[in-house]
Amino acid sequence: MLNLLDVNVLIDANRDYYPIEQVPEFWEWLAAMGEQGLIKVPCEVYDKVTEANDALSQWVKDNRDALLLDEMVAEELLARVIDEGYAPDLTDVEIEKLNEDPFLIAYALVDVVQRRVVTTERSRPSATRANRKIPDVCDDFGVRCCDTFRLIRELDFRTDWRTRL
Repeated sequence: MLNLLDVNVLIDANRDYYPIEQVPEFWEWLAAMGEQGLIKVPCEVYDKVTEANDALSQWVKDNRDALLLDEMVAEELLARVIDEGYAPDLTDVEIEKLNEDPFLIAYALVDVVQRRVVTTERSRPSATRANRKIPDVCDDFGVRCCDTFRLIRELDFRTDWRTRL
């Protein structure tokens, strides 16, 4: 299964759980999973992370070949996600608020059996329009969605992961 990472997976992991300088094994593992085709980031996520000038941005740039999803979004799927998942009449301000979220879901819609979105967002079913959360929009489209911790359990991250390759 191809796991498509939301920008918050990378940001939150570095900030809260696995800082690059303190847990380099996590980041080496993430790059290795990218090289194996199990984890990818769409170009919109890549661009968002690399806007900053910090250790995470540099790490993502250094691992571009392993992480970057090599495809362009299907415009019809993107339009469908925005119209049906959020609202057909979003204002420009609302569309800006969506950031890369509809892109991420559109990439997953290409193959709902073999692709999954990974995000740290939590479901909030009562949210509407541009305030909707990724897990809820994914659910509307039958797209699998999980959080970082489920991903690392399922892909078996361990700090001794190199000994098991």
